[in-house]
Amino acid sequence: PDVSLHMHQGTPMQISELAANFGVDFAIATEALELFSDLIMMPCYRWNRTILVPRDHPLAAVSRLSVEDVAAHPIVTYVFGFTGRSKLDEAFSERGLEPKVVFTATDADVIKTYVRLGLGIGIVAQMAYDPVADSDLVALDASHLFEPSVTKVGFRRGTYMRKFMYDFVELFAPHLTRELVDQAYQCHSKQELDELFAPIELPTY
Repeated sequence: PDVSLHMHQGTPMQISELAANFGVDFAIATEALELFSDLIMMPCYRWNRTILVPRDHPLAAVSRLSVEDVAAHPIVTYVFGFTGRSKLDEAFSERGLEPKVVFTATDADVIKTYVRLGLGIGIVAQMAYDPVADSDLVALDASHLFEPSVTKVGFRRGTYMRKFMYDFVELFAPHLTRELVDQAYQCHSKQELDELFAPIELPTY
């Protein structure tokens, strides 16, 4: 009761600064985690990508995509620094390919709009595809093309954790119980945090 939730979207740099300067209670990020070294960052879930194309697109007939298949077409995807974009760029670079990124956005719905307009094929998080709302698009599995990304939630060291804050973290990532968050609070380095969470099997979306 009487707790309101406000969500702010931003680049990793903006988010890390908000968290460091007490502008927000929590930071949720996937990219540029080195910017969050002053925060206690806890892993929430793994996720990968899907390729979105119109139903009449040539790739819709390909049973198993290759990176070369994807690189042959104009691409609409996330702005660099957002939502696992670095993993995508690494996959092309490892094969000596230069992706033809013609449009970038921070929001999957914007990307889907431009795919519908024929600007290019879309690369978005798998969870961003809605089979009902996006039934005019074909979702092609790309989890074998790109390394999975891990989204983390974190807070400033020294933060006084109130009950509703513990509740929020556990609602967002059910394995992050109050006991585990308190253990993370006691860690003094990234190595200690990594060791704490190493045995935990993260959910995949």
